[in-house]
Amino acid sequence: MSVATSDMAEAIPERGRAVLIAGPTASGKSALALRIAESHRGVVINTDSMQVYRDLRVLTARPTPSDEARAPHRLYGTVDAAQNFSAGAWVEAAAAALAEARAGGLLPIFVGGSGLYFKALTRGLSAVPAIAPQVRDDVRARLEQGGVTALHAELAARDPVTAARLNPNDRSRIARALEVVEATGRSLSDWHRDALPPLLPPDQVTALFLAPERDELYARIDARFEVMLAAGALDEVAALAARQLDPLLPAMKAHGVPALIRHLAGELSRDEAAAIGCADTRHYAKRQFTWFRHQLPEFEWVRPEAAAALLIDQLAAASRLHG
Repeated sequence: MSVATSDMAEAIPERGRAVLIAGPTASGKSALALRIAESHRGVVINTDSMQVYRDLRVLTARPTPSDEARAPHRLYGTVDAAQNFSAGAWVEAAAAALAEARAGGLLPIFVGGSGLYFKALTRGLSAVPAIAPQVRDDVRARLEQGGVTALHAELAARDPVTAARLNPNDRSRIARALEVVEATGRSLSDWHRDALPPLLPPDQVTALFLAPERDELYARIDARFEVMLAAGALDEVAALAARQLDPLLPAMKAHGVPALIRHLAGELSRDEAAAIGCADTRHYAKRQFTWFRHQLPEFEWVRPEAAAALLIDQLAAASRLHG
């Protein structure tokens, strides 16, 4: 079903509504969000944990400057790679972007692949405060010196509930849980009971999950990685590697970054690094399907080619209902 641009522009939703567009990487989310933003006076708000980093425009497939010129975009490339940007920090930034959209009479369109961010929007988030850099550095130093097993044992003694829930080899989450205990004197499980309220009640959102066929998606992921390399992704990673940042920082673990750093160090060929980057991205896409299916069942699953027409129809219906 096709919809003319003039018809699309008529379907302006009522004040207070928001659009949520989720889906696995390379499923066409950004293109859909831009189309809706242009036709419905919208603002595109990044809901992806890697696209917040300014250092990785190419490798994280951030909107291009020309795309950003066609409609307002918020929370893209605003964070330095040296920062451990948390879900809580994103919620704070998203709240400001949402308020700005409301004040300007724009339709907020949240788009990305980070399930925790979408969950925070409609269900809230635990209220863990910011962790002082010196606490984080101390825990990470102990992790490097004593290993993950010793750090997990320390966490088990101080926060047994969280330690039992985590994989004993999950370096990042174990370190994070121990940082919280040391910085706040409270366990991570305690903080999770003090949730922040949701920014958007579920009845105020139109939420879609783009679900392409797996083989088609995986082929797009592989092809896109080669396009990224040709567009300068390796130069981005070289600049990032030159900063010698903590390898546990989120930006340093973006899909393709570790393998390309090994390529730059002479440990892997370009083709080997690309194969690892593609495989990591495909595995992540598979996890995205599983996470949204179980954690956010209220999202309506739709094939990408049908998403625009469905979303436009839903916005028009909402506008008529509340108009």
